[in-house]
Amino acid sequence: MTFNDPAGALPAWALAALKGCEAEFERFERVSLENTRRVMGAFARHRISDRHFQSATGYGYNDLGRDTLDALMADVFGAEDALVRAQFVNGTHAIACALRAACPQGGYLSLAGEPYDTLRGVMPYEYVPCDGAGAPDFAAIERRLKNKNYPAVLIQRSRGYSDRQTLSIDCIEQIIRIVKSVDANTVTVVDNCYGEFCETREPPAVGADLTAGSLIKNPGGGLAPTGGYVAGRKALVDKAGEALTVPGIGRECGASLGLNRLFYQGLFMAPHTVCQALKTAAFAARALYSLGFDVSPKPGEARGDIIQSVAFGNREKLLEFTRGIQASSPVDSFVTPEPWAMPGYDCDVVMAAGTFIQGASIELSCDAPMRAPYRAFLQGGLTFESGLLCVVNAITRVTDAGGG
Repeated sequence: MTFNDPAGALPAWALAALKGCEAEFERFERVSLENTRRVMGAFARHRISDRHFQSATGYGYNDLGRDTLDALMADVFGAEDALVRAQFVNGTHAIACALRAACPQGGYLSLAGEPYDTLRGVMPYEYVPCDGAGAPDFAAIERRLKNKNYPAVLIQRSRGYSDRQTLSIDCIEQIIRIVKSVDANTVTVVDNCYGEFCETREPPAVGADLTAGSLIKNPGGGLAPTGGYVAGRKALVDKAGEALTVPGIGRECGASLGLNRLFYQGLFMAPHTVCQALKTAAFAARALYSLGFDVSPKPGEARGDIIQSVAFGNREKLLEFTRGIQASSPVDSFVTPEPWAMPGYDCDVVMAAGTFIQGASIELSCDAPMRAPYRAFLQGGLTFESGLLCVVNAITRVTDAGGG
């Protein structure tokens, strides 16, 4: 990739970081091409046409566009079935419905540390800590499963607000093999948030029984205004539909309310949009690392999701960075982010999100729990150009304030 700055507006450290990203960017583009090929093939197989963009109202019975989108998403993800609904209010809701389908009474085992903050109150669970390097402890997972029977396990692909590694699809496949070797009846549920289209396979393609996530993250392509999905084995997807509505009605109700075209078009755009977000994250990592900040993943490391974390070490540097992201955003650039008691978290959280869709993590946003080591979590970027400029402005604010 060649990036020219004819106006001379970028600082030297930013140009150097861009130069260092060339190999990573080429890798992201290859993944995007392969994923786009898979999505285009699915659209053709399901003979998508304008009639699928029409929507039902009321109960939503016989919504052709909604029901065909279920089949399309299943095809793209390599799953037996899928449930794509506007009625999922966020990723946590979709994952909770998947867990209720897998183990209605609770008692699941989380295999990569504790589940994400907002999932902890959904139902009873236990967890296996990660190893000292922040990776899943395969031996400990196998021991725990042999010592006690669990109806389901949760595999959280992304790191959440922790320091552990994001899980690659190869790693998820290895975990599923361990689980099934101990008890083939244990249901494997994957929290796929932030990971869709970062690699060329999705969890159902490597044996996950259920996979769930949000449409205002990766798979909505920046166009879906709300919603979520569950994909996997048909019998379990049907149960997730009953968890979403009520038994006996399940997936048969739930009008798409004029959103079908945005869901279809967002899915079509998703591989390209995720590529833009990955480029933004890789640039941020390299630029921040060159200026002495602790980042994860580090420059050049493999990426299983769109999240880039950076530890600022103190409260004021963290706030300055988030405020720089907000000030450079296309929406609400005049707003100053302040920490607040966000529902579902055990400490105040600051969130910079000047997005077209409220809270859309595929658009460039940055959030952080207000606790040591004051680590920010940056994700998204609808276009790399806007992501680049936004990150440069945020870093410049920190360094100008004496934070570099």
